[in-house]
This record gives sequence, C-alpha cells and structure tokens, in this order.
Amino acid sequence: MTIMTETQRPMLSLENISKVYPGVVALSEVSLRVHKGEVLALIGENGAGKSTLMKVLGGVIEPSSGAIVLVDQRFDRLSVPQSQAAGIAFVHQELNVFDNLDVAANIFLGREIRQRGIGLVDNQASYDAARPLLMRVGATFGPDTPVADLSLAERQLLEIAKALSIDARVVIMDEPTSCLTLTETQTLMKVIAALKADGISVIYISHRLGEIQECADRVLALRDGQVAGELAKDEISHDAMIRLMIGRDLRALYTPPSREVGSTILSLKGIRTAANPQASVNLDVRTGEILGVAGLVGAGRTELAEAIFGISEIIEGELALAGHPFRPGSPRDAINAGIYLVPEDRKKTGLLLESSICENISLADLSSVARFGFVSHKAQVVRALEQRERLSIKSGDVLRNAAELSGGNQQKVVLGKWLSMRPKLIIFDEPTRGIDVGAKSEIYKLMRALADAGVGVVMISSDMEEVIGVSDRIVVLRKGRVAGELLRASFSEHNVLKLAVAED
Repeated sequence: MTIMTETQRPMLSLENISKVYPGVVALSEVSLRVHKGEVLALIGENGAGKSTLMKVLGGVIEPSSGAIVLVDQRFDRLSVPQSQAAGIAFVHQELNVFDNLDVAANIFLGREIRQRGIGLVDNQASYDAARPLLMRVGATFGPDTPVADLSLAERQLLEIAKALSIDARVVIMDEPTSCLTLTETQTLMKVIAALKADGISVIYISHRLGEIQECADRVLALRDGQVAGELAKDEISHDAMIRLMIGRDLRALYTPPSREVGSTILSLKGIRTAANPQASVNLDVRTGEILGVAGLVGAGRTELAEAIFGISEIIEGELALAGHPFRPGSPRDAINAGIYLVPEDRKKTGLLLESSICENISLADLSSVARFGFVSHKAQVVRALEQRERLSIKSGDVLRNAAELSGGNQQKVVLGKWLSMRPKLIIFDEPTRGIDVGAKSEIYKLMRALADAGVGVVMISSDMEEVIGVSDRIVVLRKGRVAGELLRASFSEHNVLKLAVAED
C-alpha cells in the first residue's frame, strides 16, 4: 500500500463531477486536482463548463454526482459557508462590490470588525486591517476611499484584496486582469508568486493565454463540459492551449478589408466633453475600416464613446454623422441616428440580467416588434431566434434569462440587440473582455463583416494583441486627447505605448 506524503496529497480534488440540467449536460465526470502552492490554469471556451465547475466548488450549485475532497475531507457537495470555511476564496470576473460603501467596508463585508462592548463597527480598526491588504495588491487608493470613486481597474484590485482578507488556502481568480493595465497585471503576477510562496494554491481562469504561460504550473482545459486535456509546465504554449480548447488551430487575428476605405461616417472636430473638459478631440471614422482606440486606463476612451452615444454631455465642438451635423442629447438620439454602443460592462449597462434573451434583443427597438401599440411576444421570439442563429448564441431557449448565460453568450446578446436594427456606426468598448479565443474570433469576423458592409466600426481595447491584430488604423488617447495615429505599417506595441505614455 502506497502512503501519500503531505507534498504529494492535493490541497483540493474534484472527482468525477457531473451536473445535468433538463436536456443539458453542463459537466460530465470532470476531475481536477490542485496541490499546495500550485497555480492551476483552467481554460476553455465560454460555455465549456468552467463557471459551473467553480460554482460547484463555491457551494452555489449542487453537483448531480461526484465528490469534492479538501485535503482529507470528502464531501458530496459543499454549501457556501462550508466552502468559505474551508478557505476557498473567489475573485470574480464580474465585480461584486458596493458603491455606497468605502473600500474597507467592502473588504470586511459580513465579517465586520466591531468595537468591544457596544458592537458598533470599528472603522479605524477596519482601515488598519485593510491597509496591508491593499499594499499587497499594489493599490494606490486608501481603505477609506468610497468605492463609487474607484475606476473599473481599481475595483478589480479591491476584489483581489477582499479575497486575500480571509485565511485562504485556495484562491480562484476568474479573469482577474480583464480590466487591468500592463503595470497592474505585472503587480498581480507578483501577488500570485507571493501566494505560491506562502503555500496558497491558485486556480487561474483567463482567456489571456500569455498570462497563463507566465504564471501557471499546469493547465487543465474543458470543452463541452468535459476535460479536453492537461498540459504540464514545459508543455504550455499558446498553440497547445488553443488546440485543447477548441480542437483546432486559429488563423491570424488580422483579416484585411474586402473593400476600399470609404467616406467619413463620423467626424469629431474640437470635441470637449463634460468628462474631460480640458481636452479637445479631433478624429474621423471612415467606412470600410476598423478604427482601434488605444490608451491607458483613465485616458478617456470610454468617456469619449459615452459622449458620442449621448450618455455624457458634449460641451464644445462639432460632430457630424455621414456629413450632417449631429449632437446627441441622449442615447435615444444616438440610437435613432444609427449610432450604437456595446458597453465595457455588459452586466451593468448592456443587459437586463433578469429579463430573457428575446426581451433583451428587442429592448432598444420595441416599436418594430409592436402590433397596435402592444409588444408582440411572437415577434420578439422570431427576432431572437434570428440573432441566436446569426451569432451562434449557445442557449436552447431564447426565453432563458440573460443572467444564466456565460459571459461570451451575454456579449452576443448585447450584439444581437444592435445588429437586429440598422447600424451606421457601432462602438465596441472592450468587446472581448472575459471572452474565450473561439468567441473572440467570431466577434472579430463580425466586426470585419460590418466594416465591409459600410458600417463605421470603432473598437476600444486595452488588449494590445487585439488592438494591433484587428485594427486597420489606431488612434491613441492620452489625458482625453488624441496623442497620435498609427497606420497598419507602423503598428507595434512599442509605438502604441510610446504615444500612450509620452509627456505633453
């Protein structure tokens, strides 16, 4: 009989985990193991079963069969309190913070540090306890900072600090760098290295394969709810991971346009926005091309997109759509003119999560599915079925709530809402955030098809590989201004970063 040593025994094991819903097998006999101080990367396309598996581990979903083993304790299922008590901490892709509280209150929510005797929350003790956690993740904001004042990237760092605040033995990071800058991503890599050194295990879920090559000790791939394969440290490569995930090689990102660059569809001259009143923007978007917009977090990319879409105010300058003066006073003005925005945070501003797929797809254009002043459910379903087929939305039922879909399929529902209408210009703000390489390829093909059909396409992205690999032309924003423009022959990471960080 072989006796397993402490170093050989996994910190965590999932044994033959299956989850079956009526008509759908979400997981089929999935097994994995994580050793003490190991980084296990979990990869797979959206809908492959990663989220379901992690919900089983977090106690949110009860498996249909299988077992969970924590060191030497065996469970048929975990409850949420059992998972937390076992030291399993989550850093969620979709941020789970409260805007009306400060940073420290979010970190210790439900575990408040209280004053002795009277039981009131001890704010000073909370701040003192939060500071070293924030320092550990490289945060530049303080424990008393209101969360409402934090950027998306800073909120991600808060989530990581929150996960580290418990006595974690296993930290699950779900797309933790999806909205981080290069510098913040490198800080996270150092955090992960420190966790390993402390004997803490990490399950790292990401579609950014370069990060996985940098930090993972081992890779496990899921495909269609089953284990597709595993890679040891010396076997991890970009191509090997893609083959495991989708069962084939992917072509290069860039597809050249099939038509000549046409006329200017959108022109901005001296545009100043309420978000960046000190900065003036001049740029043109032409038909037949994909215009990439790059820049560091805080450069004003999303703020500019929101001004064009009528969310925030344009306080000065001239904006023209297809040669005609245009000044949106609201998103409805922009929508009526054929300008659509795919927002950065799809769950917060792109979808009604508790509404169905078909309701979301027709939401922006209800008059077209109305009969005699009443919305036709049948017309909504027909439109949703068309977009499901067009975009390969993985759902057997268009009456299913958007909240139940994977991140990639949620993004496709957002796209379906706009593509069912008559776009003149579509702004994609971080269009592939949290989306797998297979779905990314589909969205890139869609962008190219739109551009080739004469639709203006603007893509805002923090992913350097994406902005260089997909765009026909790049403009780089810095401090709310256009710092420069690059034609395809001049594309490089060095040239983009040089414009993004150059001093005025």
